[in-house]
Amino acid sequence: MATSDKKLTNQLLRAGIVAGPFFVLSSFVHGFMRPGFDMVRHPASLLSVGDLGWIQIGTFVITGILYAVTAVGLRDILRSGIGSRFVAPLFVLVGLAFISGGVFTADPSLGFPPGTPMGVPSQMSWHAQVHGLAPIVGFLALFIAMIALARRFGALKQNGWMWTTISIGIITWVLSSISSFTGNWETGEFNFVPLWVGVALGYGYTSILLYKLKKQ
Repeated sequence: MATSDKKLTNQLLRAGIVAGPFFVLSSFVHGFMRPGFDMVRHPASLLSVGDLGWIQIGTFVITGILYAVTAVGLRDILRSGIGSRFVAPLFVLVGLAFISGGVFTADPSLGFPPGTPMGVPSQMSWHAQVHGLAPIVGFLALFIAMIALARRFGALKQNGWMWTTISIGIITWVLSSISSFTGNWETGEFNFVPLWVGVALGYGYTSILLYKLKKQ
């Protein structure tokens, strides 16, 4: 790869390196800004609702663009071997999931914004249904990408990276799912701490993976 091409590829990968930390930091700060928002009882999706919802919408969209951009760099880095055909398209899918999560907003629920009834609406709007599907697609795409990269590390005899990546992928998937399965949809009693931790862990580790690929 020519020096100029490698420089461009590194810049594209930097977009993905900053994407996860940007999303987590922006969502945390925004959550503390919003009256009535509780990170235990509310997911980041609800930050898209209300007067300052545009901040979270922008956070979703910008994060998605950054991941879609980094997919171009991954295509250049992973020219052959395990993951060369799948990882870059999977990151495009991650990016599109974030963008969809921003463009198609959630419905007010779980007592947020203040004055909204507790619980989840019995009938969700079409855009809230799309919004609800987006993180599932995004986390699944990220999980498959991690497994593909783990297999690649295994083929390169980098067993530490392989097992760490598999473990983080599984833990991220479990943490991102547990809140929905353990919460009460009628009363709105949820604990979204595992989801927040899963997002921070999964996308934070993604930045580490992209940094490693950038340095290889």
